[in-house]
Amino acid sequence: MFTSADLLEKFNKYLSNLVFGKKPENLYEPIRYALALGGKRIRPLLLLMAYNLYRDDVDSILSQAAGIEVYHNYSLLHDDVMDKSDLRRGKPTVYKRWGESTAILAGDAMLVMAYRLMTGSGGRYVGSVMRLFNETAMEICEGQQLDMDFETRSDVYEHEYLEMIRLKTSVLLACGLKVGALLAEASEDDSRMLYDFGINLGIAFQLKDDLLDVYGDPKVFGKPIGGDILCNKKTYLLIQALRRGNVSQVKELEKWMGAKQYNPQEKIKSVTELFNQIGVRALCEDKIEHYTLMAELNLQTVNVPEEKKVVLQDMMRQLMHREV
Repeated sequence: MFTSADLLEKFNKYLSNLVFGKKPENLYEPIRYALALGGKRIRPLLLLMAYNLYRDDVDSILSQAAGIEVYHNYSLLHDDVMDKSDLRRGKPTVYKRWGESTAILAGDAMLVMAYRLMTGSGGRYVGSVMRLFNETAMEICEGQQLDMDFETRSDVYEHEYLEMIRLKTSVLLACGLKVGALLAEASEDDSRMLYDFGINLGIAFQLKDDLLDVYGDPKVFGKPIGGDILCNKKTYLLIQALRRGNVSQVKELEKWMGAKQYNPQEKIKSVTELFNQIGVRALCEDKIEHYTLMAELNLQTVNVPEEKKVVLQDMMRQLMHREV
């Protein structure tokens, strides 16, 4: 068994040695820049960890691990264009640095690269892997569209939001875990439980992001706090506040949501205070705990020795207790 640090070292070395292309420079430099921004490499690590539950030759599937990471970063480039985001991981986004057209085209190129990498050395399981990857890619598009649809709605329900983040965030984590299991020739039951583990972990992960965007430390979080509030993003916190607040609290929230001109810091402070009055932070924390417990139960049913699950258990704890 490899530790998470071992797997991360292997993966980063492999990724840094990938040759994406040299010319035109304005296509490939933004790609190298985006991947060099780092991040936690959660998705490729989960893929490698799932594989390592059954096999030790993790070097043989580094191509698929890179594929899922390149795909994730492709989606971030396009997300930043759609959201007009200036910062990603504390640094200027590709959109901010190179402009909208380059960000879109670089993202398109990364999507092609991701497919190339996912098919690499997949052997007789490449068909199963690609069917899952295609389904996941389509679900992520569906989740993104739902997220955009919610921008113009004030009546988003909790179950709709949870389904959106399942599609937009969870399915890629779950895909990585199941790809690792498929390539390792795990049983159908284990593959399904690892997928479900990823779904529940992903929902808890996104809810934690919602929480940190309001209550995190901007120096640690890597981007300004309150961004979701400023763009009226329908997060779990806002949905619950609109549902549970009294008449005057909801009216105040709606006033801020409809305001065309405002002081950004005043809006963040006022909406956060309304969240505190209504008590939505505790509701979000309870929901995070619920999905974390569900993920733990999924992992318990995977039919491998308990000591082999430690790396995945540690990853789950790090994600749920993180401040970034």
